[in-house]
Amino acid sequence: HTFAATRVGTLSVVSISPPSFRCAAAVALTCSSLSRCSCISLPPAKMKLLISNGVVTIPDGVSIEVKSRQVRVKGPRGTLQRDFKHLSVDMYLFEEDGEKKLKVECHFGKKKRLAAIRTACSHVKNLITGVTKGFEYKMRLVYAHFPININIEDKGTLVEIRNFLGEKRVRRVHMLPGVAIKRSDAVKDELILEGNDIENVSRSTALIHQQCLVKNKDIRKFLDGIYVSESGVLLKE
Repeated sequence: HTFAATRVGTLSVVSISPPSFRCAAAVALTCSSLSRCSCISLPPAKMKLLISNGVVTIPDGVSIEVKSRQVRVKGPRGTLQRDFKHLSVDMYLFEEDGEKKLKVECHFGKKKRLAAIRTACSHVKNLITGVTKGFEYKMRLVYAHFPININIEDKGTLVEIRNFLGEKRVRRVHMLPGVAIKRSDAVKDELILEGNDIENVSRSTALIHQQCLVKNKDIRKFLDGIYVSESGVLLKE
């Protein structure tokens, strides 16, 4: 006979396969053994934390405004803002030991909602770094035979790429708002992108890279393109 025992709350439920339902003695024996059996375990319940938080310290010279999960950061290099309404967190400012801080809280959160706390804190730190130091990405022009020609126009907001793999087509890439591009004076065939918003700077480098992808050829052999070689803050300490 085949028996399957489960527990619902404090109630033990026994299910019997069809060949065994005629044996009432076996049912009574199984029910009596369930009360003495200690090997039956229930799956652990997923725990919810009552409250979890992350704290970001605001440096001197930087002011932050928080309203309805919209964060606005002002610093020496300018102003940046970001909307966090898509996250189920609370954000507010407070002072501790004479320092201004931003707290991100989550009530009764599970795994994904708790991960959003660290995400929000990292975004705010990038905003603070952007208005104080700025971000800088460097790109290198890579070619084997046909040299890639670069023209920078509109005060560093437009890049024209010519002669990629000998093609006649002119590739034009507009920089995202707040991003400026220039040639490197120290290194040949190097471009430098600068800006306050790390997302706009990094996305601008991605747009340039995507314009110089090799099509219909073996990319292990044809390595021509424009690649990111270095990234970091603009004003180094």
